[in-house]
Amino acid sequence: MAVNNRQTEMYHTPALLRESVGGLHVIPSGVYVDVTFGGGGHSREILSRLDDDGRLIAFDQDEDAAQNAFDDRRFIFVRSNFRFLKNFLRYYEIEQVDGILADLGVSSHHFDDSARGFSFRFEGELDMRMNRNAHQKAADILNAYSEEKLADLFFLYGELRNARKIASAIVAFREAKKFAETKDLLSVLEPFAFRDREKKILAQAFQALRIEVNGEMEALKEMLTQALQVLKPGGRLSVISYHSLEDRLVKNFFRTGNFEGELIKDFYGNVETPFELINRKVIVPAEEEQQLNPRSRSAKLRIAEKK
Repeated sequence: MAVNNRQTEMYHTPALLRESVGGLHVIPSGVYVDVTFGGGGHSREILSRLDDDGRLIAFDQDEDAAQNAFDDRRFIFVRSNFRFLKNFLRYYEIEQVDGILADLGVSSHHFDDSARGFSFRFEGELDMRMNRNAHQKAADILNAYSEEKLADLFFLYGELRNARKIASAIVAFREAKKFAETKDLLSVLEPFAFRDREKKILAQAFQALRIEVNGEMEALKEMLTQALQVLKPGGRLSVISYHSLEDRLVKNFFRTGNFEGELIKDFYGNVETPFELINRKVIVPAEEEQQLNPRSRSAKLRIAEKK
């Protein structure tokens, strides 16, 4: 297997590597899916646990991630959004799999590339597309959405209390000038970014736009629903999330089989759920990992086994 460890580590340092892959209980001859390939850190660890009969299918919609793909006959790289999980497995004549891993965080590569517009730390185009073939950029949303729709976006996806005021300021700005670069958005957000919470507020606003640009919440729902369908009984799903919106969806789905968290009971009052929780308490990085990889601090791991 030709793998450039240094290259993939520079692209992204995988969070909770040992815990997330270990939680899959990898069967050496099994079939596994990494729906968020990125720098390939988690995939490389899964491959190290497979024998010659094992298979790993990895998804990533970003063309940059394709450069990290492995030269290994057990490995298939799919350049696509993980919302098409079931379709591509069918294409490769795979009906069921033994485990699925998802690391939902944005890679360090994306945050550190000023041209992608993911971070408020750099000047660059307001892009934020994971798939650069997609039509809608962050700037398009800021220039076209109604004030009400913008307010909903920042409140729901950024959890910003002053979302309505921010939306109003965005509309006022674009009447004089169209949004194009990160500095345009920062100039609007500046009055709302109080000094003691400046970075947090800016991060929440950029997060909200990124989620909307990439349709992240709907894609996550679709992937989880399909994951349940393609997992074998006893197969495991290992998911790392980085903000409360993602984690809530994963938590509800694992516990109840639906995204609302509504408990469904049988005639005898027993809760009906398709999963057995492997960890009832969320797993977070140890202090040592957080120090070595500060971007892992918000990572939360949940693992479930299909009944």
